[in-house]
Amino acid sequence: MEFVNAIREAGLSPVNTLIGSASELYKLPYKTSCKLKGQVIAENFKHHYENNDFYRDACTKKGVTPEDVKGFDDLNKIPLIPVGTFKQCDSHLLLTSNMTDIEFEMRSTGTSGIPSVSRRDVKTMDNASDGIIKLYREFFQASRGMGLFLFPPTEEMPEMGMVKVLNVFAGLFDGSVNLVKKVSFNPQEAVERLNNWEGMHTRHIVGPPFLIHRLLKYLMDNNIKLKLDNKSFIVTLGGWKRFTGQQISREEFNNRCEEYLGVKQCNVRDMYGLVEANMLAIECDQHKKHMPPWVHISIRNPKNVLEEVKPGERGVIAIFDPTSTSYPGFILTEDVGYIHTDMSCTCGRSGQMLHYISRLPGVEVGCCAINLEKYIEENEERMKKMAGELEHV
Repeated sequence: MEFVNAIREAGLSPVNTLIGSASELYKLPYKTSCKLKGQVIAENFKHHYENNDFYRDACTKKGVTPEDVKGFDDLNKIPLIPVGTFKQCDSHLLLTSNMTDIEFEMRSTGTSGIPSVSRRDVKTMDNASDGIIKLYREFFQASRGMGLFLFPPTEEMPEMGMVKVLNVFAGLFDGSVNLVKKVSFNPQEAVERLNNWEGMHTRHIVGPPFLIHRLLKYLMDNNIKLKLDNKSFIVTLGGWKRFTGQQISREEFNNRCEEYLGVKQCNVRDMYGLVEANMLAIECDQHKKHMPPWVHISIRNPKNVLEEVKPGERGVIAIFDPTSTSYPGFILTEDVGYIHTDMSCTCGRSGQMLHYISRLPGVEVGCCAINLEKYIEENEERMKKMAGELEHV
């Protein structure tokens, strides 16, 4: 724990030190970065163990104490919290902080209608905000241009995690506009906005895959081909499965972005995240999702989640996130994926690279994007029905 102790003695935060040094951490040898994040995660585990009765009881049942978790090689001993626990009516028991210290509640409602609630105190919000902005700068270097945001403004859905995270982009652009208003989206308006910005700004499109897919379908159906700018990005978050169960093909999506929007495929970037964690895994220009260098991913055997599988093997994604002080950020997700066997990328970054595959079989498909699509589809059906009824009046 020499790194953590040295930083603490200087009066600094080890987590914030890693976040602020993201670019440098990505260039370190993999074993070196693992040693640093292992110490920070171990310290965070100790914090929750000592201050959270509910979590300490869970650790006691597993026979794990802070003495057993000293660094990177011990991380798999840390008891995980199933992500479904955040949907339970007594999810407040997960809190290490007091309810009075909670600054923000973030929610994601699946198709069951039961919200997953993650509560963040001031320090957790600081860490999450710093980390997300740092990663956006690391992977996009965005500081100019206009953002076409294909999702609602925060005032309409202030607690939806996807909306909150994507809207952080607004502060990095010259300007932005949210085109999903009152749970409706008009692709024609999107085309008009993009055309109006031509020659004046670098144009970026940000949103869940299903809405950008809708825009692409509109362009195809109307034989419209746009040519965005050399440094334009298309950034997606929210999953590739629609609420109907239909899967959006990533390869086809990338091809259509290039053909109908004129954006290079290396600039079509997807991100992976979940409401319960403070992290995003962002794609580089090689379409590899890089984990934040302060977060650790473990892939678990679906038949025995206490068992870790080898890099390259598929399994359940487990996240060890030290940025959360309000609740333990050691989460067993319901997602399936694998870690690439090569711990270095041709983009020049080292560290874990995640390949997300799908939800676990039999698990309810639900996330912010799916919930939003369901709202939009239902709203459009209502509008069509009302229009039909008016025609017969």
